[in-house]
Amino acid sequence: MNRLQNVAESLAPVAVLLFLQPPPAAPPTPEQLQAGQRLFAAQCGFCHGRDAMGGETGPNLARSAFVRDDTTGDRMRTVLRDGRTDKGMPAFRLTDADVTAIIAFIRDQKTKADSPGARRSVDPEDLQSGNSERGRQYFNGAGRCATCHSPTGDLAGVATRLQGLELLQRMLYPSKSKVATVTVTTRSGEAVSGQLAHRDEFTIALTDSSDRYRSWRTADVTFAVNNPLDAHVEQLEKYTDDDMHNVLAYLQTLR
Repeated sequence: MNRLQNVAESLAPVAVLLFLQPPPAAPPTPEQLQAGQRLFAAQCGFCHGRDAMGGETGPNLARSAFVRDDTTGDRMRTVLRDGRTDKGMPAFRLTDADVTAIIAFIRDQKTKADSPGARRSVDPEDLQSGNSERGRQYFNGAGRCATCHSPTGDLAGVATRLQGLELLQRMLYPSKSKVATVTVTTRSGEAVSGQLAHRDEFTIALTDSSDRYRSWRTADVTFAVNNPLDAHVEQLEKYTDDDMHNVLAYLQTLR
């Protein structure tokens, strides 16, 4: 009897831990994954790639130790809500459902990346499957790319300078060398222009022509931001896979 009692007492802490463990989360629905993919492409894809496999400035989240170790999703949830300003990641205004959908999409991408036989790189054939004429039509039409870019101007010879995956990456996530500018107008009517230095719900700040940092409360001023990359961020949500491959095929003709 004493032996059974000792065994029971030794197992008691284990039983308590098992009882306190949260139940396993329900698998995401296809609709949730679709919403997560769309939201991720729009909000996160510019840095991390629309497939979470890494972009020009952001790491590959499907291979991230941070994602791997966050078994509950609580850390990802906190980062999405609060951002990581020390690493250049802003906070996002997202609903609980949006955050849950994005986390589900990231986890799904990680599962795919970890599966046996998962592709670890882009095959050259993947970048040659588009239709260049349809890409030209999209470039000049629905994509509105010609509003800012010209095949005889800034894109002249682009396929000679950039090839393959590098060209695709620059198409989707262009260089951040194009700095956003802002003009702030105070209540007295003074207009101050410069490079956008910081912007959130409460503060707008810029660096003026004399390299002076200036900031205001957003409630006290009006301001207009001109960010040349906004159109690319918006386009990430609109692209279909066919659109991307077709536009890439068109860009590859610009030699």
